[in-house]
Amino acid sequence: MGDVQEYFIQRQVRNFYSVSISGYHIAEAGANPISQLAFTLANGFTFVEYYLSRGMDINDFAPNLSFFFSNGVDAEYAVIGRVARRIWAKAMKEKYGANERSQMLKYHIQTSGRSLHAQEISFNDIRTTLQALYAIYDNCNSLHTNAYDEAITTPTEESVRRAVAIQMIINHELGLAKNENPLQGSFIIEELTDLVEEAVLSEFDRITERGGVLGAMETMYQRSKIQEESLYYETLKHTGEYPIIGVNTFLSRDGSPTIIPQEVIRSTKEEKEYQIQTVENLQKAAGDIGKQKLRELQLAAIQNKNLFSQLMETVKFCTLGQITRALYEVGGQYRRNM
Repeated sequence: MGDVQEYFIQRQVRNFYSVSISGYHIAEAGANPISQLAFTLANGFTFVEYYLSRGMDINDFAPNLSFFFSNGVDAEYAVIGRVARRIWAKAMKEKYGANERSQMLKYHIQTSGRSLHAQEISFNDIRTTLQALYAIYDNCNSLHTNAYDEAITTPTEESVRRAVAIQMIINHELGLAKNENPLQGSFIIEELTDLVEEAVLSEFDRITERGGVLGAMETMYQRSKIQEESLYYETLKHTGEYPIIGVNTFLSRDGSPTIIPQEVIRSTKEEKEYQIQTVENLQKAAGDIGKQKLRELQLAAIQNKNLFSQLMETVKFCTLGQITRALYEVGGQYRRNM
């Protein structure tokens, strides 16, 4: 990622985000809203510290960073964006001396995939609508609303239209959404903002005590915490202490059985063969030039040169499979500890 950012700065690439610092996968794996936000922001600050260590100026790269969060239905999600913006702006201004543009945190929200259920799948649109409201009222920069049938299959055209309609109706029909920060000044929102910020800063302390993000990863602190929170959520769901309508409470007369998709969308044989042929044609057309580009890429990796800069040339002649294999040959293949 340092190579990517260096490439952006050298070529003055603007209005394009060099990295999406994601918390979505953290929430999907089972983390609660506090852990998602704390781990994601901590990762963001780790990028900042690393970029600075490579001699980059804070104002050259901070505007190119973006964040990506999941929105569930927990109350904390109503303030996840404003807490992130507050913490980021304070750090950028007071710790790093960044300019006003660098202090502005940009973030994308995707509604929670983990909150989609295979029972009573039509209810999923209701949850998605509420999560979208949280995001829009909190002034997210962009939003993705999940399709209700993603709990069981690849979304259909009909379900995707409904997912898009959720955003369209909120933005074009709901009067209060036409006002920026419509909940700002509300006691509960202001109180939640302070409480969530305090909780996130406390999590920062726990990460710092373990040697920062990278040190904590060595002892699998983040993974362990996510697993514990996921297990806690699943326990509450199965005992019914956390009510989920149509899943563990208020079941239909049939008991709200799990919906089985009538058809799972897959590529056709013709589409697969066309893709294979396209790959073979690229490799044949590249010929010796492709092999040379792969050798140059391996050399760049060995000599610790800017790998992204070299990749931008290599992809013109080589496939992802070829590039991956070439890098495995010089760097080995990562195997995570279980």
